[in-house]
Amino acid sequence: MHKYIAIILLMLSLSSCDFVSSILHDEKVVARVGKEKLYKSELEQVIPDMISPEDSAALASRYINSWAMDHLYLQVAEEQMSKSEIDVSEELETYRLSLVKYRYEQRYVNDRLDTLITDEQISEYYEAHKSDFDLARPILKVRFVHVMKDSPSAEELLDLVASGDNEDLQRADTLALASALRYVDNSDRWMDAQALSRYFGVNVEELLKDVKNNTIRYEPEGRGDVLFAYICDIQDSGVAPIDYCAGTIRDIILSGRKHDLLKGLEQDLLNSALEKNKIEIY
Repeated sequence: MHKYIAIILLMLSLSSCDFVSSILHDEKVVARVGKEKLYKSELEQVIPDMISPEDSAALASRYINSWAMDHLYLQVAEEQMSKSEIDVSEELETYRLSLVKYRYEQRYVNDRLDTLITDEQISEYYEAHKSDFDLARPILKVRFVHVMKDSPSAEELLDLVASGDNEDLQRADTLALASALRYVDNSDRWMDAQALSRYFGVNVEELLKDVKNNTIRYEPEGRGDVLFAYICDIQDSGVAPIDYCAGTIRDIILSGRKHDLLKGLEQDLLNSALEKNKIEIY
């Protein structure tokens, strides 16, 4: 009698599981690998809103293929490898510990990091580490404009960009907004020559060879556009000026502060654990 009751209870349990599963997954299956199924709702979670139907279809196809391949690998591995070979519990625990530690460190640092860095601190670091800031390439202060040659205001705009008069430069800003394909005014801050060379689509050496009267002008054949730069200032070599290095120095100082916080955290944790007999080192 007890045996039959147990069988009936087991059947009810299985039926209940199937019923719950049907409620949770009562929708279209978009892919299947063995017993594993990918449902439409799962697929929709990885497809962003507001993208075109073509992009949506392409993204869905890539995700389905990736999902299917992952499960195929898993099935083949389970069939052809021993239990010990596919046991990843130790690796998962190591990853979990590493991830939890990282997240705690991030919160600890975010709660305590002093992000205020004064100009004086930047200057002190710069003076003490000048040899670290030797230029690998020239740096420049420039105004760059990209405009179509047939634009009615093209030549006027190029002349204004090369002017040192404030009114002319204000006029250049207005014209560039209306007619330029691109306009970059870096006349008050340094930039790497390599960044400028990317605008022209050439390497730094080629770019600097074409400097004439502090200007660079390219008219690519068959395109109908003009790329133009006016060089306000240039430094070819030596120690980079402090205003060019300031951002890097801020990052270095912040990185050092983070390192000190984490080093202090480790020591505090160890000392506290030893005092409370939470840890024993033999």
